[in-house]
Formats: sequence, C-alpha cells, structure tokens
Amino acid sequence: MILSFVEHAGGSPEEPSLEALTLARELATATDAPLEVVAFGAEASALGDTLGAYGVETVHRVADERLDTYAPEAWAESIDQLLDATDPEAVVAPGTDRGQEVLAHVGAKCDLPMAANCLDVEPGEVYELSRQRWGGSLVEHARLDSDTKLLTAAPHEFSPETAVEAADTSVQPFEPTLDESAFRVSVDRVEESDESGVSLGEARVVVGGGRGVGGPEDYDKLETLADSLSGTVGASRAAVNEGWRPHDDQIGQTGTKISPDLYVACGISGAVQHMVGCKGADNILAVNTDPEAAIMQKADYAVVGDLHEVVPELNDALADER
Repeated sequence: MILSFVEHAGGSPEEPSLEALTLARELATATDAPLEVVAFGAEASALGDTLGAYGVETVHRVADERLDTYAPEAWAESIDQLLDATDPEAVVAPGTDRGQEVLAHVGAKCDLPMAANCLDVEPGEVYELSRQRWGGSLVEHARLDSDTKLLTAAPHEFSPETAVEAADTSVQPFEPTLDESAFRVSVDRVEESDESGVSLGEARVVVGGGRGVGGPEDYDKLETLADSLSGTVGASRAAVNEGWRPHDDQIGQTGTKISPDLYVACGISGAVQHMVGCKGADNILAVNTDPEAAIMQKADYAVVGDLHEVVPELNDALADER
C-alpha cells in the first residue's frame, strides 16, 4: 500500500497535496498497490467525495478533536501509529512546510530515512530517485533503502492529474493514542491578514521588482501593472533588505516560491536564490537595462530597457485596451 498525507481546507484538498498524490499514485500503479491517504480534522470526511477521482481507495481520517489544529509532534505520532496498523511501502507528503515537518518527525520516531523534494522516483526494493538540493540549485540522484520509504514531492514539479479510472473511496476513522506531551507545540490561533487581493503563492500573474526599481515609491507603477493584469506584486531579496517591500512579498529560496502563468521581473538581476523562487513560472518576462543580467538569459522573453520607461508604456497600452 502507498500512503499519502493530504492537507485540506474545509474538506477540499490543497494543490500541493494533489501534486504529492499524483506522485503517490504513480508509485501505487508501478507497484500494483492500493492508494490510501491520511488526513486530519473533522472535515477530512468530505475528502472522500473528491479523492476517488484521483484513485484513492481509503481515507484514514484521524479522529481526535485535539488534532483539528496543527500539532506537528502529535500529527507525526498519529501517522506513526497508522504505519504500524497498515504497513505501507511508502509515505508521500506534499513539499510544504507542514508536509516536510510532519514527515521529518515521522522519520525520527520510526528511525526511517526521508527523501525531501523529490522530482522523480523509480520504485523497487531500493527506490532510485532524484531530488532538489540546496534550494533547487542542484539535483541529487540518490537511492532510498528502508522498510518504509518516506518521500515529499518537490513543489510545482507534479501536475495534479486524476486517475484513468476513479475509485470507490471509503472513509475510515483512525483513533490514535496520544499523550499530552505530544501537544507541546500546536497552533493556538490563526490571524487572518487584513490585506485583500490574490496571495503571492496563488497569483496567476506576478510583477516582481528588484533593486533596479530604485525605491519604495517607484513600486506604484508595478502595482498599476499588476492590477491591470489581475495579478500581484512581489520583490527580490535585495528590495526587501532595503526595506522597500515587506518580507511577505519576497520571492526566492528564503521567501515565497511562485508558479504563475506569467512572471514579469523588473530590475531584478536573477541571482540563484531568486530563480529558485520563480522557476515554477510558465513564462518569465524580464525587463532590465543590462542584457547580460542572469535573468535575461533565463527568461522566456526579455526587454532591454529602463523599467521606468517600459512599465509606464505597458500601463498606457493596457489602459488603451480597456
């Protein structure tokens, strides 16, 4: 059996979990094994209505009200006990902060190795795999040898796909036995942002600004362009370090990883740290005065010019189209 850890919002699976589920189904198909998932929260029961289309046969809903909020050690202990009960060949989690943290705890508890950010996996007695290392700046080819393989799927590397044949999914409650010590760390409350608009990680169009923007006041023209394209504005680390934009706007290895249809990078040099964050973009349009800038070599489209001239022209052209 292949087990996949699914994060959800109100009973609807989140995109990174569907990416991981696609990898898990590939492994299940290759090994002729059933595909099952584990999920937390009272609304996890609703997952059965959706996940059948992805080939999931069983949803193990962890039944404990204390686990309805995130508690990494307790979630990992629950999965550990589920492993004892089901003995899966592999566990696949999304390459999110929670997916990585929970599976790392599972590995520590079970004394099992974990391969994070996998790009490709060939199952067998020993799994042959490739995975991202050093923030995606290199690819490692490795072999994973253990009784139960623990894997996370690299973000934006697996397109969520439904199964050729849908499964008749059952939802089964699983009741772990947990000590209070497992809840030393847990989410107490969630503060909702007052900001409106599309979040950076979900935007289909992102307009990014770097040191070449010149200052915080000059982001107004980028905001106008983003609004015209129903997108949002991001920034490079250099711009964030200058205090021009908040850290929440940072794109890169230590910021947000984006996967828009279009990324318009204005005045950004294209350092490796930044490119790690935008490599998921379908198309990159770079605007830079330096034709030799690294991002100009990696972009799908490039405009050699001053963003202070190019972006206002784009804004005027888009306004004329309305």
